[in-house]
Amino acid sequence: MAKIAPSNKNILVVAGDPSGDLHAANLIKALRAKDPEITVTAMGGVRMQEVCNRFLYNLVSVGAVGFAEPFKHFFLWFKLIKLVRRYMEEKRPSCVIAVDFYGFNHQVLGLAAHRKIPAFYYISPQVWASRPGRAAKLAKLTKELFVIFPFEADLYKKVKGNATFVGHPLLDLMPEPAAKDFPPANGEWRIGILPGSRKTEISRHLPLFIKAFYRIKEQHPKARAYLFAVPEFPDELLVTQLEAVEKYWSKDIEIVREKDYKERANLDFAFTCSGTATLENGLLGVPMAVAYKMQRLTYAVAKRIAKVQYISLVNILLKKPAVKELIQEAATVDGLAQEAFSYINNPPRMQAARKELIGLRTMLGSRGAAERAAARIVSYLS
Repeated sequence: MAKIAPSNKNILVVAGDPSGDLHAANLIKALRAKDPEITVTAMGGVRMQEVCNRFLYNLVSVGAVGFAEPFKHFFLWFKLIKLVRRYMEEKRPSCVIAVDFYGFNHQVLGLAAHRKIPAFYYISPQVWASRPGRAAKLAKLTKELFVIFPFEADLYKKVKGNATFVGHPLLDLMPEPAAKDFPPANGEWRIGILPGSRKTEISRHLPLFIKAFYRIKEQHPKARAYLFAVPEFPDELLVTQLEAVEKYWSKDIEIVREKDYKERANLDFAFTCSGTATLENGLLGVPMAVAYKMQRLTYAVAKRIAKVQYISLVNILLKKPAVKELIQEAATVDGLAQEAFSYINNPPRMQAARKELIGLRTMLGSRGAAERAAARIVSYLS
């Protein structure tokens, strides 16, 4: 039976990690604001579920990352791909929008291409960091890619892709950096703890970050820690991890769940898992130590295929080690605490670092990334 071109205004949007879920939700809102007749079917996380018309599956909750871990979810992956295939055949969406998450989404794009359904990529995967050969594959499978770093557009154009730099969506979410004095007048240093957004990341990083915080507290008794949590994991999971470090729940550590970044903007320093959180901290002017521990197999493969010198987006963008990176065995309590003290005990360095990090804003375009991408997609549908 011949495939017919889709003619409705139903859009399928797929994301697979917490940051992608956040930005996909904002794109969905922008699409529906531009054309109220659009309906959205989504596979992603809790943020997308709140704004879509039909939700297929919470892919974000799976939390597969790295090279070995996705194999653990092979049968679930197979089941979800079948779910997407059946949906495309039965509903014939007018287009498909993939958001980051290459491992799953490139298969979704293949399904769409086979059925002649137009596809777009919003926040294309960081193929420049490890496997640039994927850029050509994505260029063939998409009608347009909406990229969030200025250098990405040229990368896709070299492989005959249609790529548009729309700016970074974080700029729409970030408040202005808070004015701060160092040291704080009351001695209450505000230390951020950002262990990651996946269960494996939290289990590997949280104990290290908590112990490093208590090293700070030994010298600065009024210091407080703020543990930033994502919606996918309840307080109970975090408390269990904390109790493995401390014999009792400490009043010095507060779990924070926020959408406006206001608490984050008030931090003096942060212990941060590598990922989007490093760029968020940078845009807010929060100095940090960046750590990442992973399975040995994953790390061995990552080292062989990595095409970038750094792991944190801040250092990649600034093209220098502006923030300390502690990877694998180097990610220790001593190393984290030492890096924190190098800022806390040196206020001029703290202020200089804040100024440099805030300067990242000028490198990422202007506000309105989701609106610009939505306008382009709606123009295709029209």
